[in-house]
Amino acid sequence: MSKTLLALGAMLPDEMTALDRHFAVIRLWKEPDPEAVLQKHRNEIVAILSRYDGKGVSARMIEALPNLEIIAQYGVGVNNIDLPAAGARGVVVTNTPDVVTDDTANTALALMLAVSRRVCEADMFVRCGKWRGGATFPLGTGLAGKTVGILGLGRIGQAIARRCAAFDMNVVYHGPREKPDQPYAFYHDLHAMAEASDFLVLSCVGGPGTEKIVDYSVLEALGPRGFLINVARGSVVREQDLLAALYNKAIAGAGLDVYENEPNVPESLFSMDHVVLLPHIGGHTHETKTAMGRLVMENLLAHFNGEPVKTRVAVS
Repeated sequence: MSKTLLALGAMLPDEMTALDRHFAVIRLWKEPDPEAVLQKHRNEIVAILSRYDGKGVSARMIEALPNLEIIAQYGVGVNNIDLPAAGARGVVVTNTPDVVTDDTANTALALMLAVSRRVCEADMFVRCGKWRGGATFPLGTGLAGKTVGILGLGRIGQAIARRCAAFDMNVVYHGPREKPDQPYAFYHDLHAMAEASDFLVLSCVGGPGTEKIVDYSVLEALGPRGFLINVARGSVVREQDLLAALYNKAIAGAGLDVYENEPNVPESLFSMDHVVLLPHIGGHTHETKTAMGRLVMENLLAHFNGEPVKTRVAVS
């Protein structure tokens, strides 16, 4: 008899088909009465498939499933999972790091280019017939020779740094500690780094340690010629301060893939032509999503075969 897995969200179709071959999958998002389904199968469920952008795995849910062994996250960030509750129960938590690194770093560079070279504005300029009508498109900002300050020099931050170096940019970084193996200048103070930067790129983890770390004072230090790029988490930025900084032209512009209350993007951003908005698509490619799903499967199968999981998350 197949083990029962509670799916809080979907992976790509091929990976969901693979999941069905190994588990009795309860697709909770399709159930008209999710609470009744949880109560009916609470003693059978031994695994949860969760998504970084889906229903959270709360302490209440973990406590309600007495035989739960593993939570497999389809994503890198795990701030939607109550890790202390999982740790207290001895529940294994896994995620899908590394596989999203390249695409997320590429998204950061795409945002940098889009907002600095006014790509979205230029597209509309052509479509609306202004170029044909003889209008002159305003100048953009080049990347070469500029300083990019990276907040969070983990896997994704390092991948962003390598790409920025290829654009002949000066790379500096800030984080909880200096990394002697990296060739870039380290700033102990975020405000000082922002002041020295033309682009402030956020690629740090979410959670209490970085919540609203970028406030108006940081943006003011970045200055009226500086651009903010966020491919980290919306929680990293004090959103009202960002709106004020953009409205006041305290910074030159922003490229955003993440927001404080997704998918509810502040409507005041919609009318700002110095902002580029993406719908949280940092790792949103066929290649990355397929690799994420396969890693989820590898972790689940390893656990139930009595083998070490590949990407375990610390829960205490």
